[in-house]
Amino acid sequence: MAYNPKTGKGLGDLYRGDSRAMRHREWKGFRDTMYDFGRWLKCYGFMACKLGGHPILLVKAMLRYRWMLSYLTAANMIDRHTIGLRGNELRYVHEELFALVHNATINVKEILQRDEHLRPNSKKAQRLRENTVMFDEMTPSNIMWGFPTLDWMDIAMMTIGMPGEVDQQANVYYIDRIEEFGMAADVCPLPAAECGCAVVNDYPILGKTYITSTMPCDGSIGQTTFMARYFKDLPIYQITPPQRFNEPEVQEFAVHNLQGCIDFIEKNYGVKWDWDSFWENAKKYNESTQAVIDKWDINCTDYPQVCGAALSLTREYEFQGAGCMDPYLYKAQLKTTEMAKKGYEKDAAKGEKNYRHRAIVWACPAHYYTNFTYWADKCWGVKTLVDMECMLSYHMYHIGDEKQAMIDMASSYERMMMRSHTNGGYVNSLDECWKMVKKFNADMVIMYDHVSCKNVGCLHGLYEDQAREHGVHMVWIPHDLMDPRTVSRVAMRDAFNKYMTNVFREEPLDPTFVEYEDALTW
Repeated sequence: MAYNPKTGKGLGDLYRGDSRAMRHREWKGFRDTMYDFGRWLKCYGFMACKLGGHPILLVKAMLRYRWMLSYLTAANMIDRHTIGLRGNELRYVHEELFALVHNATINVKEILQRDEHLRPNSKKAQRLRENTVMFDEMTPSNIMWGFPTLDWMDIAMMTIGMPGEVDQQANVYYIDRIEEFGMAADVCPLPAAECGCAVVNDYPILGKTYITSTMPCDGSIGQTTFMARYFKDLPIYQITPPQRFNEPEVQEFAVHNLQGCIDFIEKNYGVKWDWDSFWENAKKYNESTQAVIDKWDINCTDYPQVCGAALSLTREYEFQGAGCMDPYLYKAQLKTTEMAKKGYEKDAAKGEKNYRHRAIVWACPAHYYTNFTYWADKCWGVKTLVDMECMLSYHMYHIGDEKQAMIDMASSYERMMMRSHTNGGYVNSLDECWKMVKKFNADMVIMYDHVSCKNVGCLHGLYEDQAREHGVHMVWIPHDLMDPRTVSRVAMRDAFNKYMTNVFREEPLDPTFVEYEDALTW
């Protein structure tokens, strides 16, 4: 359903301001429409197959947890990211995002099987909890590589992170509840939503210990405190990594901190660290990481392939939500890299470019508008080559060296989402941006301006000055991470539209896609 100048119809006509869903499925030509619809069936078919065996528990979970209902709209999330896509682009995004659906569905099944709130009297559920470690977000879950007999779950990513990216309204309730409880309204909505989820008792109880972390911002400090109170009856270990991680001297502390976590798990679960299992998982991590880097290298050329949010979302949840231990995500990374290599060869042979501008995304993007980059591509011809969120934890492990492996784990954790750039200091936030601009030969930086984040805000003027020095267009897109009421999707697009119209003096590829209402849509 690309823009038709004769009829005046385009992609913007798919949306209705008074509806949560789109008007209808997009027509992409017979071949791509059949493929697209087939993937839609595969998505819901897989969810039904894996979760249909627990109908009573599933209904109980939907009645018990507000965030659980958001997972029902998973296919709509994929549709948002594939609007306007054809051919290889369409297939890349479907492969990447279905891997997320696959992982999330398996995790939901694990929640149904062991949650104390849903199954308080089940001996089987109790045995599963006795063997499970609960993790907060942005924790080094790859520490579980060395504990093959234990299970684990990142409860924050499953209850707040993923639902908020599937459904833009998912976290609003939790933000309101914690502000009523007394948290300041200018706190970052991510830790605010996590605190709100705890206040209304919406976290599942899946294990017998909880591992949390630290982040140098007021909201995350508050979140850590709230979560410690929420899980007051459970043993808790807090990992505190150094922030100036480029200095080799700090790694001794980081390794000592991680070793303390290993000792904590061994003591509470009566198990021992297994180096053979660790090396096996580390090898897969290295292979998966190399596959991501190969995608970046392809995107550095004139014929980029796997672009936009699919690139970042898959890496984000592969590392943080799955600890690089999900076999399906692992295979999907390798598969899409091979697909991208073949796609590059075909596009290079044709010698045709399908974009006007080359952009990188920097700073923290809005969870409620993850498909913004695909909109910018189809509306204005701006191809997003890499997203800062996927440039995390690509530090390789030295296989076989036990001492170095602990340093590698610390280095990987120190370079995960937010730590490596947003909260990683001047060098990692500012200087790294221009390195990536040069590497990807970008003429534009889509700079997400998270209005509740104090860290990036203090560098605003420096970014502007240095952008002019480098001759790079820096487009500031305001947002409030998890709360679409502060800065709506419409307002985000409006900021981009004004820049493209007033600075570049360009006309949109699809006029219907410039202004449309989607405040109610998932």
